[in-house]
Amino acid sequence: MRDFSWVSAEATVHYPLYVQRDGQRYRGVFADFPWVEVEGRTFDDLAVSAERLVQRMYHGSEHILPAPTSDMSALQALDMDDGEGLWMFVDIDLMNVQSHSVFVQISLCRSVLQEIDLAAQRRHIGRSAYITLACFHELAHVSDEVALRRS
Repeated sequence: MRDFSWVSAEATVHYPLYVQRDGQRYRGVFADFPWVEVEGRTFDDLAVSAERLVQRMYHGSEHILPAPTSDMSALQALDMDDGEGLWMFVDIDLMNVQSHSVFVQISLCRSVLQEIDLAAQRRHIGRSAYITLACFHELAHVSDEVALRRS
């Protein structure tokens, strides 16, 4: 299932990577995936490593691939931009990346959302995972009711 409605028809997306020199190598961090770090001897090595890593991380995952940040002033305002590196855009081919998640937008009362976040935090899981578990719990309850009515 693919729900990358913001992806162009050719499925190649240009993600910004902040690159710094690290001895004889380059180290890069994505603005849109700040937990993803890549290394390479050249800019080309860095770009290839970055593309492969993002593809591996998101193919078959439960996570929704974020849209890339393209506003340079927003990128330069990020904490990762310390003025010692440079921004480069890495082409990520998403043609064969299959996600199991779809983006859903819902509205909740602020107090309910705060309760969800607190409960998720206590279980050491994210908001999406907590809501997914709550939905599975409710769906199981509905299935039990249907089974009881049939018997």
